[in-house]
Amino acid sequence: MAQADELTRPPGLIASLGNIARNSIGLLLTRLELAALELSQVRNHLMHLVLAFALAVVAGCFALAYATVTIAYLAWDALGWTILPIMTGVFLLLAIGLMVYARGLIRGGKLGMPATMAELKSDRDMLL
Repeated sequence: MAQADELTRPPGLIASLGNIARNSIGLLLTRLELAALELSQVRNHLMHLVLAFALAVVAGCFALAYATVTIAYLAWDALGWTILPIMTGVFLLLAIGLMVYARGLIRGGKLGMPATMAELKSDRDMLL
């Protein structure tokens, strides 16, 4: 009869703490796996962004060079040297517009880890 009481009795404090520690370690490992998965996705997005940016810069440089020479050649008879400051202003406005566009892409959230951060926040809220 004493053995039956020991089998049906709830686990003690040490056993409960062991279960909590085991579950906490499992939760931590799950969160680390999620973070590693999202980090690999962020790395892939970053590599695509870098490659697209490099190709765009090369193509843009060629297009810009040919367009600049063509415009300067065609406008030189009518405007003379004043075509050069005009073109400089146009390129300056174009550069500012491209910087604003790039900031918008970065702020779009492709480089963040929203699922991991949401899970970590819910874990923190649950523990506090």
